[in-house]
Amino acid sequence: MRIWIFAIILFFRLPFAYSQIVIENPELRLTMDVHGYASSLIDKASGQECLAEGVKLPAFSVMQYRPYDNETMLTYVTRPTTFYADTISRKGDTLFVGFARLDYIAVISLKIERDYVGFRLERFVQKQKELGVKLETRIDETTFLQLPVRNRQHFGEWLNVCWDGTVAINLLGTDVHTRIDDIPEKGYHIMRAGSVREVQLTHVGAALIVAPSQRILDRVDAVERDFHLPRGVQSRRQKNYQYSYYECRHVTPKNIDEHIHYARMGGFKMMVIYYTDFAKSMGHFPWRKEYPKGMADLKYVTRKIKEAGMIPGLHIHYNKAQINDPYVTPVPDPRLNLRKMFTLSEAIDDTNTVIKVEESPRDITLQDGRRLLKIGKEIVEYAGYTTKRPYQFTGCIRGFLNTRPSNYEKGFKFGLLDVDNWPIFIRFDQRTSIQDEVADRIAKIVKEAGFRFIYFDGAEDVNRPFWFNVPLAQKRLYDKLEPKPLFSEGACKTHFSWHILSRGNAFDTFKPKEIKRAVNRWYLLAAKYNADNFTAVNFGWIGYTPPGEETIGLQPDMVEYIAAHAVGWDSPWSLIGELAKLKSHPRTPDNLEISKRWENARLAGFFTKEQKEQLRKANKEFILLINEKGKYELHSCRQVKNLAGHNPHIRAFLFQRNKKSWVVYWHTCGEAGLKIPVQGSHITLFKRPGVKLKISKVKDGIVLPVGCRRFIASDLPEEKLEKLLSQATVIED
Repeated sequence: MRIWIFAIILFFRLPFAYSQIVIENPELRLTMDVHGYASSLIDKASGQECLAEGVKLPAFSVMQYRPYDNETMLTYVTRPTTFYADTISRKGDTLFVGFARLDYIAVISLKIERDYVGFRLERFVQKQKELGVKLETRIDETTFLQLPVRNRQHFGEWLNVCWDGTVAINLLGTDVHTRIDDIPEKGYHIMRAGSVREVQLTHVGAALIVAPSQRILDRVDAVERDFHLPRGVQSRRQKNYQYSYYECRHVTPKNIDEHIHYARMGGFKMMVIYYTDFAKSMGHFPWRKEYPKGMADLKYVTRKIKEAGMIPGLHIHYNKAQINDPYVTPVPDPRLNLRKMFTLSEAIDDTNTVIKVEESPRDITLQDGRRLLKIGKEIVEYAGYTTKRPYQFTGCIRGFLNTRPSNYEKGFKFGLLDVDNWPIFIRFDQRTSIQDEVADRIAKIVKEAGFRFIYFDGAEDVNRPFWFNVPLAQKRLYDKLEPKPLFSEGACKTHFSWHILSRGNAFDTFKPKEIKRAVNRWYLLAAKYNADNFTAVNFGWIGYTPPGEETIGLQPDMVEYIAAHAVGWDSPWSLIGELAKLKSHPRTPDNLEISKRWENARLAGFFTKEQKEQLRKANKEFILLINEKGKYELHSCRQVKNLAGHNPHIRAFLFQRNKKSWVVYWHTCGEAGLKIPVQGSHITLFKRPGVKLKISKVKDGIVLPVGCRRFIASDLPEEKLEKLLSQATVIED
């Protein structure tokens, strides 16, 4: 070690032969001056400068949460302090970086490949002190590469990539311990790779990629292969990556055939099972009574899905235990996460309902279901607490969740259980082995049952630091899975998760009256965000709600709206399938036929680039038809707002087709007649284009049947036809 220190110090004291350091591969040239600043990043293919002009930014820095060196501490204020690089030298494929006011040298190795340049922070070497005694101090955070990359048309925050139609610049973490950040500035983004002592300070790395935009995923794929990362690029390039899915609810071996029937009606090529249908609780996954044969029954369900030509998937929670699971009751596992620690200021016996503590409980939760303390092997529910001494928890219920109350001595340490927001789960401590233990259990279920898709639900339910523990928990499960999922989705993501969650998350369900606004507000935003990261988003989950007294239910135009906008962003969607709701909704055949039509057309590549651009627009309605020749037709349409005096049970949409005014209409919840004051010669009724239906003529007009979706074609102008529809009357059965 002393030889290393001497060699590095000597190296830094030698006069520099060059005023610049150049790092390059066949696609990029990064230039830094010897004082620690990145001055240029050139895309060799186009000759473009990729860094912001006139921005002088240190390429390297370290942070101490306070100055630790004795003289520095005595000189400067106690606060988080950043020390910027002031010298850089290179010997072979190693960089040596010195920092102003800090007696450390960072040793960074380079891995120069055709597809990328890798930077790996290997270690820090402490220089000898010229005056006084030198004590070892700590470094809390590092930045081992940061670049001011000028803005382009797109910035993918998730992948950390800046790109346009020509060039893409990507600073990519090469392991889960690397912290990747970006800071948006005027005209540029600071792209940063660093590390945190709390996670892992050294032996962390990142890859710098500059490549033609159409080849960026090839370069990321090379990094994934070389650094043994999950194959996110490979997953995104599979044909079945495009598939939408039907997510079962309450599926059993007895009703799987019915679920398959509805999934086929909707054109879905994937079926996803929620683990709550076969397991009583998350954690140990004991079998529900509906699965008396356990794994044999689950394998029967997945085999039926495969035989139907669909991919079976699993929707799973994985990083927390349900409160009825053996991890929680009757003896809570010591590896459950504790949000805050307390110390008993007085001994308690097994009957005390007031618990006195040394620390203030100020600001801890008072939410129902989350007021749980873990004291030894006992869980205690508290009603309230005081925030002035003597601090105490009040109204305590001892032996909560069937745990056993006990006596505890003064000074005993205990904690606030980390209960999730629902609140029905208790989160795992990701610093312990419990996550691997549960991952083994899930991996066995996945392998034996043959699941090929995973939804990582509740991914946010980890302890801090979130940027690290979110992907770490996902990786700890992903690494156990064999074979690897074809693709995955998840509820929460960080930079490293890009390799694991190869499709964007689904949203929780919205009410039918909210669904179009939700698409505009959230789904389209997420789709654009994910597209900047070369990833599709799931336009779901769509709850299947039948009409009732308080809701119009999910209607065909809502399904069409979701499917159309999903197509615009090359994205799948998903439907929550509950048999009772599917059976009770009178428009289920229409809803699922629309789903199937859009799904088949999307997978067949029917839609042009120009059509997709139109389909991305918020508040725009579209209808996809199969015409008289069996070909797809796409038309924009608009709702008839005042149909039959604003009758709430009939919905209709106008569009132009073949120089005629067309209307698609239906009853939301039953059957009726629609009397229109018009001569029958102006109206033609169709079951679908090319299949005519008879019209009932009456003295002062015509009566059309209203139930399932039907079509009207008319030679009348749109405005006149719409006025006639407003004058129509409904004849209820």
